Amino acid sequence: MKNQGKQKFSAVAFDLDGTLYPNHRFYWRVLPSVLKNPRLFFAFPTVRDRLHREAAEDLTSAGDTLPGAFYETQARYMGELLKTDPALIRKKLEKIIYRGWEPLFKKVRLFSRAAETLQALREGGLKLALLSDFPPETKLMHLGISGYWSAVVCSEACGKLKPDPASFLELSGRMGLPPEQLLYVGNSVSYDVGGAGRVGMKTALVRSRWKSFAKAASKKTPAPDFVFSDYRQLSQYVLG
Repeated sequence: MKNQGKQKFSAVAFDLDGTLYPNHRFYWRVLPSVLKNPRLFFAFPTVRDRLHREAAEDLTSAGDTLPGAFYETQARYMGELLKTDPALIRKKLEKIIYRGWEPLFKKVRLFSRAAETLQALREGGLKLALLSDFPPETKLMHLGISGYWSAVVCSEACGKLKPDPASFLELSGRMGLPPEQLLYVGNSVSYDVGGAGRVGMKTALVRSRWKSFAKAASKKTPAPDFVFSDYRQLSQYVLG
């Protein structure tokens, strides 16, 4: 395949959850765990939303890179909400969510044409990278796409969730490229498009065919450079 992608980008980076596979293919598999631990799973998304909001409010942050700092904060917030010892919460999160969810990805399928697109981009001479909020390495292995990446970054390990700039700048640094030479692909306007766009990356938003993109650009959340619903569209956009 003739590579015209280098005229636009030197590398393409991806979010993972909801971007390379549909979230609904995972959600129904995690339902038994949710029913067994209802209080934990009530508090967890509430706290994650709070952490995302805090990341969005402090856009000049370089992140807190102290080992485990993010996980201590997350457990503390959940402990406050559930009135439970944060140390106990952290152990439960590690066992039930961080380690407990990973095997479920053995049966999750990627979006149609996603793997073929990764292969086409790599054969076209582009470097590939991945940036996810949740630790991605084991999930990538179960999904069968662990061998594609020049760099894999977890925002939690950088100290703050997206859209905080820390993990996007970490990704740029590991790739040895300025942000302007990267295209970041995600499924969230606020977290993926907003975070990547603010550090200077070009952005692409994957949307379901039945859900149109209608959010206007703003000073707080820039519009994506490209919106697609079929991975073949992304391949055509990047490679020409």
